[in-house]
Amino acid sequence: MNLVRAELERLSARRFVQLMVILLVLAFGVTAATTLAGTHRPSADELVDARNQAAEARQSMEASFQECQARQTAEFPSLDAEKSYPTDCSQIDPTRQERLPIAADFLPGVFSFAQQARPLLYFLIAFLVLFGFLVGASYIGADLNSGGVVNLLLWRPRRLTVLGTKLGTLLGTVLALALAASLVYLVTFWVIGQTAGLSGQPGGEFWGDLAAVHGRGMVLVLLASAAGFAIATLGRHTSAALGAIAAYAVLWELGARLVMEIVDARRPDLFMLSSYVGGWLSGEARFYDSRLCRGNYDGGCEGFYTLTWTPSLAVLLFVTGALTAAAFAVFRRRDLI
Repeated sequence: MNLVRAELERLSARRFVQLMVILLVLAFGVTAATTLAGTHRPSADELVDARNQAAEARQSMEASFQECQARQTAEFPSLDAEKSYPTDCSQIDPTRQERLPIAADFLPGVFSFAQQARPLLYFLIAFLVLFGFLVGASYIGADLNSGGVVNLLLWRPRRLTVLGTKLGTLLGTVLALALAASLVYLVTFWVIGQTAGLSGQPGGEFWGDLAAVHGRGMVLVLLASAAGFAIATLGRHTSAALGAIAAYAVLWELGARLVMEIVDARRPDLFMLSSYVGGWLSGEARFYDSRLCRGNYDGGCEGFYTLTWTPSLAVLLFVTGALTAAAFAVFRRRDLI
């Protein structure tokens, strides 16, 4: 009997996995139905009005930038005396902004795929991360608790091979399901944008950015699945993984963060795993630390520091790899009866 095929059958037959798939479908359906109910196809008059408002907003941004430069060069010192401007006018330079106002910004109640695709993709990834963690923990945790692993070892007495096959089957199944769900999910909202809203005319840069976010999200889903699997293996029960993640969130992400704020620790976000998750998923995360500007009196310090995707991925791989290695080491020597 093929071990991989046996594990696929065991995984697909688990009621918890089937329940999670049903919840995944329901969550997608509710999100799509809510979006469809809250959008409409804009009329020609609405589009013209929105384009005019967007043009006025861009002109206002350009005027503010020109006024800021005039104020700094003292050409017009009394210009808009009651209006405040930043010390560095480049902060409000329209050409340096991530995006300028567009017509879709002034169309309330109209779904725009180009604007909403990325937030919707983040929601999908968050659900799939939770899905992968819970399925990974329950898959091995239930077998260890019920004695299923012991029965499996009777005809395949190689512990590391059995555990490695279980982990590989889990990751392959979760990845296949995540890719299929992503395709259906994004196509559904693209159709909604085409038929009941706005597509937003996404170009090559948009699709490239969306693909990058999706790729990083799939890596995060696999890491979460492996982490849930490893923690449940160490604790010999599904509840061990749930308890561990709950304890970490309460004691460290909330409790330790509060203590660090009280003692005024330097760059406390670098000690939080959630910061590295955000840095990896978005490609770059910015955090504020008031201590960075202490002793700086020229007004040029913003107090922000950046966490890029490279160190974020390294930390996530290290944590997941350490948990997985510990799980295999313990499983190799532990009494399973």
